Amino acid sequence: MSSLLRLATAGSVDDGKSTLVGRLLYDTKSVLADQLDAVTRASVDKGLSTPDLSLLVDGLRSEREQGITIDVAYRYFATPKRSFVLADTPGHVQYTRNTVTGASTAQLAVLLVDARKGVIEQTRRHAAVLALLGVPNLVLAVNKIDLVGYDEATFTVIAEEFAEHAASLGYERGSVLAVPVSALVGDNVAEKSDKTPWYSGPTLLEHLETVPVAPDPHDSAFRFPVQYVIRPRTADHPDYRGYAGQIAAGTVRPGDEIVVLPQGLRSRVEGIDTADGPLAEAGAGTSVTLLLADDLDISRGDLIAAADRQPTVTDEITATLCWLSAKALKPGARVLVKHGTRTVQALVGELHARFDEQTLSSVDDPATLELNDIGRATLRLAEEIGVDDYGVSPRTGAFLVIDPKDGDTLAAGLVGERFA
Repeated sequence: MSSLLRLATAGSVDDGKSTLVGRLLYDTKSVLADQLDAVTRASVDKGLSTPDLSLLVDGLRSEREQGITIDVAYRYFATPKRSFVLADTPGHVQYTRNTVTGASTAQLAVLLVDARKGVIEQTRRHAAVLALLGVPNLVLAVNKIDLVGYDEATFTVIAEEFAEHAASLGYERGSVLAVPVSALVGDNVAEKSDKTPWYSGPTLLEHLETVPVAPDPHDSAFRFPVQYVIRPRTADHPDYRGYAGQIAAGTVRPGDEIVVLPQGLRSRVEGIDTADGPLAEAGAGTSVTLLLADDLDISRGDLIAAADRQPTVTDEITATLCWLSAKALKPGARVLVKHGTRTVQALVGELHARFDEQTLSSVDDPATLELNDIGRATLRLAEEIGVDDYGVSPRTGAFLVIDPKDGDTLAAGLVGERFA
């Protein structure tokens, strides 16, 4: 079992996301004493008899929702069984793009609904985004269960409706768990509640501690975007030439045959250097310097890949775009595409479709893509790059679309057809 779980929260405004995140921090003793004292004093001033745990996170949230910043807030907590990195995203519809940012590296997402309201439009929107991003595990936290009298029938209706929606998005039953919780009083968050004897599943925290998370499969094809070429040219290292970066997928060992893309140059890995010494093997997420058997013309932005399992080298990609900008996207727009460590000029070709996350259908040939739209488009690149389908290799199947005028990020792109 992985010792680290990356998770994201999602949900509509006022579903209690702040309180749930605060509760997780509080119950895992991840709150400093002075923070808790400040929250307790503020809660007393509001006339509350217990600490308002939402205050642990609402300071930054209120700033984001006022438009001061819309960054995703990352929370860190741990239990004896596992460490967690939690991406906390705003709930407003206009910040749906933040769900893309927060969930882009998540292995699990906790999607909140208010037990009084059930599955609503924003719930469906967030679930669709999570499915498009390939987040493998979902938890539906049916919050405020205390406000419906801990009613089993209410929970069952919501859980079954969401399970049906998740199934239509491609999720298998075993990858979706519904939990009745009250973030305010702590029911089924870290401790089992005696007020829901009809619920036999794990608490939210128990599930987070035990859900199986596969890191990078060992059979993934090796991918290594070159970040920096190291040429010391010193008396001790007159001929040293190493290629530094972080392994995006797969594993590598000395002796492995590789190809350098987009040039198509071939060589063999001669050594794997790190700051702590050489390695006999390195896997995804490890920062290393590769030594090759041949002197090749390699520079930042090139992709070193397994010779027998190469990505597609192309100057035209069809991709799903999660449009993040207030500037509408139109065919013919000139943009930059940042893929791994390589940035190339590109021209937006045809807009093939726009995804309707409510009806789970697509609208063909839209004139534009607007803020928060998810659509499929063709991009024509000025140079070839080596790409994988996002479903096969997320790190080398994802890219950013950037405004060449001001450097703003316009879209997150996923290579391949993520919806029909």
